[in-house]
Amino acid sequence: MAVAAVGASWIHRVNDPGVLCPLRALTGIPCPFCGGTTVFIELGAGRPVRAVLANPVVLAGVIGFAVAPLGAGRRWWALAPRTRTWVLGIALVGSELWQLVRVGVLPV
Repeated sequence: MAVAAVGASWIHRVNDPGVLCPLRALTGIPCPFCGGTTVFIELGAGRPVRAVLANPVVLAGVIGFAVAPLGAGRRWWALAPRTRTWVLGIALVGSELWQLVRVGVLPV
């Protein structure tokens, strides 16, 4: 993951691809996962605070995915399916609201 983050940061610095999200490119409205690439770019560039500000939900998901083999995955799957659905739903709604504020679609 660290190598991928550094690689994404280098590629972005050399050749900025612009907006990668198809929904945002077409409508101007970000999806809940917008900022996910930016999370890796900022982490690879050594700016963890900017990575958190880009999309905290994606960052939390990446960390969860990384630590799942260490035992955290068992705790997730031990939750009731309805609880997992609620957690994911709340995370996605929160992420969408975060993105709407971050790109200026939803003023605070």
